[in-house]
Amino acid sequence: MSLKFRWIVSNSILIDTSVAKVWEIISQPGNLNLCHPFCKENIVKKWPGKDSEDTIIYYSGWEFERNFFEWRIEKGYKLMIGRKEGRKTEVQWEIKESKKVGEGEQAILKISLKTPYLQEISIIFRWIPHFLYLKPKMKKYLNSVVRGFEYYITTGETVKRNQFGSHPWFSPKMI
Repeated sequence: MSLKFRWIVSNSILIDTSVAKVWEIISQPGNLNLCHPFCKENIVKKWPGKDSEDTIIYYSGWEFERNFFEWRIEKGYKLMIGRKEGRKTEVQWEIKESKKVGEGEQAILKISLKTPYLQEISIIFRWIPHFLYLKPKMKKYLNSVVRGFEYYITTGETVKRNQFGSHPWFSPKMI
C-alpha cells in the first residue's frame, strides 16, 4: 500500500443492540446480500477471519474484490477493496459500545475509507475535488450502508435496492 497521504472519509450510526449482535451480523458470510442497499450480489470466496475474501457486485455493474487483512472479534476488521487489477481503498469497520447512560444496550457501527483517488494531484490542489466531490459522494454511500446494517439488525428484514436513496456510482436510480 502506498504511503501517500490520504484523507479519511467515515460515517457511523448508533444501533439499539449489543456489540455482540452487530459483530454477529457484520462477520456473517455474505452479509452484504442482506444489509447493503447498493449490493446486487456478495460472493464469498474464503471466510471467516483474517485473509477472508469476497466479491461485491453493485447494481451499477461494478465488481470489487474485498481482501481482509485484520479481523478482531467484536471490534471490527480492515480490508482492501477495489477492482481486480485496479487501485484499492482501505476500509475499516469498527464496533464500539455506546456510553449513553440509561439507554439499554447500544452499539456504534463506524465505517472509514482511505481512498487512493486524487493521489496524482498535488496536495495543494487535491483538497478541492476531495471536499467538493469525492467526500460528499462517499459520505452518501457510507450513510446508506450503515443505515442498511442498522435496518437489518433492528428489523430482521433484508434491505432493498436504493432503500435510502440511489447512488450514481454504485446503484443509479431505477427507471
